[in-house]
Amino acid sequence: MKCNSHILFSLIVLSIGLNTIPVVSKDSKSGSGSYVLACGASGSGTDSDGRNWQSDANYIISSGNSTAATAQNQDPSLPSTIPYMTARIFSSKSTYKFSVPKKGRLWVRLHFYPSTYSSLDPNTSYFSVTANTFTLLNNFSASITAQALTQAFIVREFSLIPIDSGTLNLTFTPSSNYDNAYAFVNGIEVIPMPDIYQPAALVGFSDQTLDVGSSTLQTMFRLNVGGRFIPAIKDSGLTRTWYDDTPYLFGAGSGVTSQANISIQYPTDNLPKSIAPLDVYSTARSMGPDSKVNQNYNLTWIFQVDPNFTYAFRFHFCEYQETKVNQRVFDIYVNNQTAQEGADVIGWAGSQGVPIYKDYAVYVGDRSGDDDLWVALHPSVSMKPEYYDAILNGLEIFKLNDSRGNLAGPNPVPSLMMLQAEAKKGFSPSRSSFVPLIGGILGGSAGIAIAALISIFVYRKMSCDYGNQYGSSASWLPLYGHSHTSASRSTISGAGLIADSTTNDTDANHREIAGTEETGREGTDEPYTREIFSAVNPKGR
Repeated sequence: MKCNSHILFSLIVLSIGLNTIPVVSKDSKSGSGSYVLACGASGSGTDSDGRNWQSDANYIISSGNSTAATAQNQDPSLPSTIPYMTARIFSSKSTYKFSVPKKGRLWVRLHFYPSTYSSLDPNTSYFSVTANTFTLLNNFSASITAQALTQAFIVREFSLIPIDSGTLNLTFTPSSNYDNAYAFVNGIEVIPMPDIYQPAALVGFSDQTLDVGSSTLQTMFRLNVGGRFIPAIKDSGLTRTWYDDTPYLFGAGSGVTSQANISIQYPTDNLPKSIAPLDVYSTARSMGPDSKVNQNYNLTWIFQVDPNFTYAFRFHFCEYQETKVNQRVFDIYVNNQTAQEGADVIGWAGSQGVPIYKDYAVYVGDRSGDDDLWVALHPSVSMKPEYYDAILNGLEIFKLNDSRGNLAGPNPVPSLMMLQAEAKKGFSPSRSSFVPLIGGILGGSAGIAIAALISIFVYRKMSCDYGNQYGSSASWLPLYGHSHTSASRSTISGAGLIADSTTNDTDANHREIAGTEETGREGTDEPYTREIFSAVNPKGR
């Protein structure tokens, strides 16, 4: 069940948001190459999770082009005043300089709260962000993105390839296409991370893999399939946030969820704990107990992505119900292409209760409809398994940089249906209406209103999404068993396969999000109409 009330949605985001800011350590100093910065802050401060954020002032090369500012309004859904209530404003090109380890990848997380700063109109903020030679954002409007996704704040997460020079230059440049355009940022995280990316099987290309680890990535989606929201503090050491997969399910058949009643153990040889927390492998979504019904539908998820990019999928599996090979075998499809036939989790892992993951990659072109990315599972009838069923525990989707080092996609555009729905409800996309609305409730029948809201919220919290997603944007599943390591397979470098997709400032400002209709219910002849709103994912861009 999806939450339709924006007041409840705001409360949910507030409640989970308190846990979504990654916690690396109490110390954000740069001794280990880690930086956790509250931009525009005059000194250090602690957020609601007890994490220490330092001022960014010492890391700006061109400080004369920037000013520190405080937000004039505090949205009630902000997870913490730090780092969101202060910002660094850039009137011209400005750069942060960080000393980082020469070996190993880096998390770069950017936090944006599009509010009014020093009388600046948030709607005139358009800018690009580069990390050395990589373009992370281009013509980016935090205000447009927040409006389209009905979010108060935006977080973008990137994984950068190792920087041989040991210096990361993070550059903010206001767009030259708009009068009075400016750039801003509320929080910056630069954190070393292990290289957890492996070659991915190329969907549609027999016996070929893509070297995902050679690319800089943007996290688009990270889902705990069949489970609930997992905050960064509960991650397995990499401060990632995992979201409920419910908002992305497509069609009438959403399957069933389950939870392990056995102990889940990481394999000792080839799967480090950092790949995913045990909570991901302890829950799952499967098709259901009726084999006849399962053969007549696909368990399907749909995601909205930017075209002209290659996407890597990581599917997480752990079989805690079946015990033998060929009990549950299924096929995996990505964008209507067969990614894997005869997926057997027990066959891959060797036994029950052992986590495993598989990686795939697919290129998404710019044909009509290509911005919808489909993932589907279906029982493998040809294998004649004991149970006609499929299972998935977790799913991650990453965008790979193109051959020009670009990761930037266009700004999302609120659909007409969304705008009309919000107008009828008297909802302001900027969420500034929440303060007077809640104030009015408190000024009236405060006790009854609060009790009702809390009661409904608690009930809905147990039955609908715990989170909407990263953000960014944003943003899965494998099986190749022995063939994945076959000597006959060739490896393609990430830079070699990926097409050019540098987005110019004009094109980047137009990208419709949501409001499409799909007809035809899978597995039946019955017409099916459904509105798809990709705005459920605050990090999916």
